[in-house]
Amino acid sequence: MHTDTIAPADIDWQNQALCAQTGADFFFPEPGSSVREAKRICGMCEMRSACLQYALNNDERFGVWGGLSEKERMSLRRTAE
Repeated sequence: MHTDTIAPADIDWQNQALCAQTGADFFFPEPGSSVREAKRICGMCEMRSACLQYALNNDERFGVWGGLSEKERMSLRRTAE
């Protein structure tokens, strides 16, 4: 990630996101592990749409972002094309 090209306003949502209060373990599980808990937390988060948009804009390939897994984001990208 090139932090020098991202304006601070683009990541303001991260400070308010529930994941910032719970830690990354749920959102970046070991391969084959469940993402159920991460999705549950995302479902309660007011920053979910900003998080998902950030992940799509920055081509995040790992973890749960905006309530979607890597595979779900890839599928969403393919559908949008």
